[in-house]
Amino acid sequence: MKKNQAQNANRRSFLKKAGATAAVAGTSVLGAPAVIAKDPIKWRFQTYAGSALGQYVTKPAIDAINAAAKGELEIELYYADQLVPTGELFRALQKGTIDAVHSDDDSMAAPVDVSVFGGYFPMGTRHALDVPVLFHQYGFDKIWSDAYKKAGGVVWISAAGQDPCNFNTKKSITKLEDLDGLRLYTFPTAGRFLSQFGVVPVSIPYEDAEVAVQTGELDGMAWSGITEDYTVGWADVTDYFLTNNVSGAWIGSWFVNEKRWAELPKHLQALVKACFESSHFFRNQWYWGGEAKLRATGTKLKVQSIPASEWRAVEAAATKFWDEIAETNETAQKVVNIFKEYDQIRQKAGGLYTAI
Repeated sequence: MKKNQAQNANRRSFLKKAGATAAVAGTSVLGAPAVIAKDPIKWRFQTYAGSALGQYVTKPAIDAINAAAKGELEIELYYADQLVPTGELFRALQKGTIDAVHSDDDSMAAPVDVSVFGGYFPMGTRHALDVPVLFHQYGFDKIWSDAYKKAGGVVWISAAGQDPCNFNTKKSITKLEDLDGLRLYTFPTAGRFLSQFGVVPVSIPYEDAEVAVQTGELDGMAWSGITEDYTVGWADVTDYFLTNNVSGAWIGSWFVNEKRWAELPKHLQALVKACFESSHFFRNQWYWGGEAKLRATGTKLKVQSIPASEWRAVEAAATKFWDEIAETNETAQKVVNIFKEYDQIRQKAGGLYTAI
């Protein structure tokens, strides 16, 4: 009996251990989620910015997406004109030659009713934060989204403000008439507006602007604030920075090819949007801090100003320009009306809200 009892005890112990082993094995094989290898979704992304500037204004968002997507989405970033000229970005995006873009509507020649307001719309903004206010509180987001739906093939995702449009030049500018004859690299609409003051707008590839100043083809730029001048090397080839600006903030957006956006799973769409929105904050503080520090402590550009009494002529011309643009189409009229409404509020608020 003792021998049988011992055998039975051993048998029970073996069965108990075997059952436990089987349970663990069953959990690892049957309970684990299936791992299906998938090829990552790959996008080619081009920004309006050259490589030096793009490190700050575009690359952080792309890096964040690539890290957070964990291999599901991989975006390859290209800088200004590397795949196609900036002026052809919209068509390339619409055709699917490029999958996504960071640019202003004006520079990429988007055939939409809001194109003229992208980039630097004369005196439309006074501060980078004016841009998200206009888009999120005054309805610009819906207007832009509808405009691109109408054009077809391109999805407008998000917009934000960046730096103001000041002048950095070889020539000293202390009065309005000093602008006369200056050959400046600038945005299409800004150049159109400035031409009435004698400015000669010059359109060349972004990366060629610095050399064009050195060779005398350009007298400078009306393209950015002082942060950008120092970052991209323009402060090395020009001598003066004018505090008066054509516009207080660049209006730029992020766009995706319509088909590629529709193919993206919802969770990746949410991730892309979140990274784009997060990148707006970085650009705002990077530019704003640089504008103050480099005006105060920068050693490469002499800071000058045109008296406010003279600059009022430019502001008056901008008001007339707005009315001319409003007459072009119904959407333009709607956008201009919003700019006017917001401008009245800024004027009443006073202080920083009306500062140039």
